[in-house]
Amino acid sequence: MTIRTRKFIGMLALVALIVVYAAIGMTIGAVVVAKAAGWVQILFFIITGLLWIFPAGLIIRWMEHGRFRKKAE
Repeated sequence: MTIRTRKFIGMLALVALIVVYAAIGMTIGAVVVAKAAGWVQILFFIITGLLWIFPAGLIIRWMEHGRFRKKAE
């Protein structure tokens, strides 16, 4: 697979990840966390706001190198 194809597929995967992740986060936030204490809400949104970085990083690594993990040397 060429790098151009990987980048196109990766871009679609990133957009899908962000849309699905945001929808799930907003649903949990509105249904469960909205009734919690203020500090729990802040903690939830901080963690949720940062957690998407890890799967996005894996997708970006795959886009550049064609694999999800670094080569063992």
